[in-house]
Amino acid sequence: MKKFDKERVLVAVAGPVIALVAAILLTSVVLIASGKNPFEPYRLMLEQAGYSDVQVLIVNQASLYYIAAIAVALGFRMNLFNIGVDGQYRLGAMMTAVVGAHVALPSFLQVPMLLLVGALTGAMWAGIAGVLKVTRGVSEVVATIMLNSIATSVIGYLTLTDNLGVLVGDNVTTGIMKDSGWVPGIDLGQDVGEIYGLVFLAIALGVAYWLVLNRTRFGFDLRATGESETAAAASGVDAKRMVLTAMLISGAVAGISGLPLLLGDVHTYSLSFPAGLGFTAIGIALLGRNNPGGIALAALLWAFLDKASPALDYAVPVAYEKEIATIMQGLIVFAVVISYEAVRQWGLRRQQKQVGAQLAAEAANPNAQKEVAA
Repeated sequence: MKKFDKERVLVAVAGPVIALVAAILLTSVVLIASGKNPFEPYRLMLEQAGYSDVQVLIVNQASLYYIAAIAVALGFRMNLFNIGVDGQYRLGAMMTAVVGAHVALPSFLQVPMLLLVGALTGAMWAGIAGVLKVTRGVSEVVATIMLNSIATSVIGYLTLTDNLGVLVGDNVTTGIMKDSGWVPGIDLGQDVGEIYGLVFLAIALGVAYWLVLNRTRFGFDLRATGESETAAAASGVDAKRMVLTAMLISGAVAGISGLPLLLGDVHTYSLSFPAGLGFTAIGIALLGRNNPGGIALAALLWAFLDKASPALDYAVPVAYEKEIATIMQGLIVFAVVISYEAVRQWGLRRQQKQVGAQLAAEAANPNAQKEVAA
């Protein structure tokens, strides 16, 4: 049993490690082809990680990535590809900002209400794809892609100044939220910055995700349905209900993924609110193998690449394009899919060899099996 656990850990770790090494090597090839030093950008970015203010930026950005990646992972564990996390995230943040700007309750009620608004908005938007899948058999991939586009149009319409938009300079916003909805963070000083208070929400969601999936009947039913709907139905699980439930929960988590930034920093939704978070979360969930610990490390890595890469533009004497980090992120996603499949095939062949050797040993010594049975 101990040997099996070691192999299991090896298979789990090998994929991300191979993906990272491959991404670094391929990025280095791109640098060499462009006539640049293939090692200097990594040194510059690692140097940035030593600064306290950059560390705060990394942690804050990672909290958004982590929550969104948990939303993606929930779908993956159910064998659902929820590409609509980006639309659910943006729509959830926008509706939360609108409610927060027009409703004023005491802080102990305002913050939970805003979290609930974000979660319900994301769940509602993801639920559309869930209903279409269980009632009409529409692929959640197609449905969520189209819903992303529709979400963009809905947000654009609602934030018009004739509707809910408020013009601030050249930027269209939803108005500043009431103070009671602001979530204070951990102030580390003027030169360092403040860690978002909802970073702890991200940690709590990671713990809840692990507990629900591994320690509850619902989590078992969800994983079983993801492995085989037929087998799950044979054991009494309503597969369609599980699909819809998984989409609703995934959407609810996606709907609050932008709230650390919204409630902890900007306090309004505007044209400059980050887009593309949901698509980034797909790569993070893949790299983290849908494991809460792995997703945390992947989210920190992605945030590090985002926040350390601007320093490449100001390198002396030779400046490097900060898009190098984007190239590396893309290569990681590309490499992770290939490496995971290669590691899976390797693990499968290894297991087959072990089973074959065991059967051959039993065939060569049939008395041993009788003695074990006795």
